[in-house]
This record gives sequence, structure tokens and C-alpha cells, in this order.
Amino acid sequence: MGLGSASRAAATLGALWLLVFTAASQTIIITPILPVIGEALRVSDALLGWLIPAYSWALAAAALVMGPVSDRIGRRRVLLIGSGALAGALLLHGLVGSFVGLMGARVLAGACGGMLSGAAVSYVGDAVPYSRRGWATGVVMSGVPVGLVFGVPIGRVLAAGLGFRVPFIIFAALMALTCVLVLAVVPQPKVKLDESRLDLPAFLAGYASLLRSGDNRAAAVTYFLMYLGLGLLIAYLPIWISATQPLGVTLFGEPLAVFGLPIDFIATLFSVGGLASVLIGPWAGGLSDRTGRKPMILVSCIGLGLVTLGLTYVVGEARWALYPIYIAIMGFFALRASPLQALLTALVPGRQRGTLMSLVIAVGQIGTGVGGIMAGALYGAWGFRSVTFASAATVVVLAWVVWRYLPEPTGQAECVEPLAA
Repeated sequence: MGLGSASRAAATLGALWLLVFTAASQTIIITPILPVIGEALRVSDALLGWLIPAYSWALAAAALVMGPVSDRIGRRRVLLIGSGALAGALLLHGLVGSFVGLMGARVLAGACGGMLSGAAVSYVGDAVPYSRRGWATGVVMSGVPVGLVFGVPIGRVLAAGLGFRVPFIIFAALMALTCVLVLAVVPQPKVKLDESRLDLPAFLAGYASLLRSGDNRAAAVTYFLMYLGLGLLIAYLPIWISATQPLGVTLFGEPLAVFGLPIDFIATLFSVGGLASVLIGPWAGGLSDRTGRKPMILVSCIGLGLVTLGLTYVVGEARWALYPIYIAIMGFFALRASPLQALLTALVPGRQRGTLMSLVIAVGQIGTGVGGIMAGALYGAWGFRSVTFASAATVVVLAWVVWRYLPEPTGQAECVEPLAA
């Protein structure tokens, strides 16, 4: 393509970043627009909660298939197929007219998202040396919090003003652009591919081989607990806010507006929390390259558990207190995400990396779905405080699993053609 190594690396990481940004934004947007969907389609809060596990479980099932596929046909092909398919699935969201139709569209989007679930992180594992992998992972995965800063708030405003279908149509266009960029600038890393058969028995044998390792089992449990706690905390947070707080931002009792449009409280909350993640994620990944991955993960768990426990006690009549609390929640989550992902890419060689990453992400998505269902039951029976207690307890168990069972890799993982010198 005539690109120098530095510009080629930047273009590749940029394409991966846009993929992560769009895929994450279209996933996260469901939570803050649940009240909008419920009003438009006349659906109860309890039924709305099923949109989250439906997507998560479809993603998990597809990821379990596509992880081994990416080990055999290469990460680039999977990125192309997944981004194109997800663009089409998101476009279907603009055609739905009922809750059943929306549920079907989310299931299809989840299946398409499962093609991409571990591909971006696995690609970084293939192409970046372990000594710089935390930084590179942090850069690529910063697309998630940038989605919180820009994609989700803008999407919520558009959903509130123009209908919940509009944000998904915009995300479909962005994902189509991503597919074009992957085709144009993302090369296939020169790593050894798995030469096993491309069939279900071979896939099952590969997973069985992975799970014989206690380290890999610990990785799967870690991801399940991490996303179980997140699903518990986030799923009903916007509904709790909507029930207890004014949805518009006010100053001295007067609603604030921009260009005549009211400033949405939930949108600004997600935005400031995402900004904290944008700043902390790449920094945490780079710091973990020097200090080790596990200390960063454990510090994050301790901080997140304490903040979660205090959420409903700190936030009462003082609505503004939600801002620093949510900043802390997203900051602590970012503190562990990049180090953990970089650590996991070093547990296995390149020919098994897609399988392992898809396994842990699939397990994590199951955790998100279970967390959403548990949150609905707890919220309905005892209120949001019981949800925060359950989430904090999950974080404590996660910290113990990481401390006791997850290893700290010390060797250089397989990497033939590094992107970051």
C-alpha cells in the first residue's frame, strides 16, 4: 500500500479503534435509551431488561464459533465479515415496529457482534509485542469510553428527539465505513494459523484443550465475574435515575438547553464517565507494561467495590453527586480492562489466541446477561440499593480469583510482525 511502518501502524490501529467505538456504542446505547424504547413500544420495565441478555447471549454463542474460525482463517477476514454483517443488522433496527421485532434485530446484531468480539484484541495480541501490548490495547479499546463520551449521549439525544431507531441507523453507516477501512488498511499479521479442521468437533476439541489449563479456567471465571458485576450495576441505573431524578440538567432550578434542546441528564452522566475512561484506559495499559498487570487489576477491584457500595448512600437529594460517583466507577473499570486484556493475550500462543479471547468474552457476555436479569429481580423486590450490594459482592469475589488463580505472564508472547516498535 506504499505506507511506511509508522503510518501503517497508525492506520491499522485507527481502523480497529473505529470498529471498537461503533460496536461498543451500539451495544451500550441500549441501556440509556431503555426508557425511550419502553415509551415508544409500550413495554414494561421488566420486559425491557431482556433486551440486554438477548443481545449478550447471541453474541456469546457466535463468539464461541468465530474465535476458532479466526485462528484458522486469520483475524483480518473475520474483521471484514463481522463488520459488514453488523452494519446490515444495525440497519434493520430502523425497520422494526414492535418489541418483538426489536428483540429479533438485537439478537441478530448480537450474533454479528460475536464475530468481532475478540477479534480486535486478538489482532493486537498477534501484532504487538507483549512489552507494549498494554498500551496498544488501551489505545484500541479506548473506543469504548469514547463511545460513552460522544456516541451514547448523542445517540440518546437523537433517540429522545427523533426516535430510538435513528441512532442505530447512524451506527450502521459507521460500521459500513469500518468495513471499508479494514479492507483498505488492515493487514493480516504474519502469525502461524491453526491448521486443524474447520468443523464443530475440532472447535470443541480446541476448547477442551484450553480448559485443561487452570490459568485459562481462571481467565474465564474472571471475565464472567467482571461482566456480571457490571451488568448488575449498569442495567437498571438509567431506570433508577429516571424514577428518582429529573431527566433534564438544571442550574439554580432552571433547565439548561443547547440550541433550544434540553440537556439530558443521563446523556451527560454517561459522557463524563466515558471521559474518565478515555483518559485512564491507555494510561493504565501503558503503566501495566512497566509495573505488571495484576496489581492494576486488584487496585481497580478494591476501588470499584467501595464506590459501588456507597453509590445509593452518597446520591440522594444531591443529584450532582452522581457525576463524581459515575466518573469513579468508569475510571476504576478502565483501570483493569486494558491490563487484563493484555494479560490474557499472553496466556496462549497465537494459534489459540482467538479461541481463548472468544471464550472469555462469550463467558463475559453471559455474565452481563445474568447480571441484567438479577438486577431486574433485585430492583423489583428491594430497590436499587440491593443491586449495588450484589455488584460490590461480585467485585470482591473477582479480586480474590485474580489474586489467587490468575498468573502474571513474564515471557514474550508470539509476535512476528509487530505494529509498535
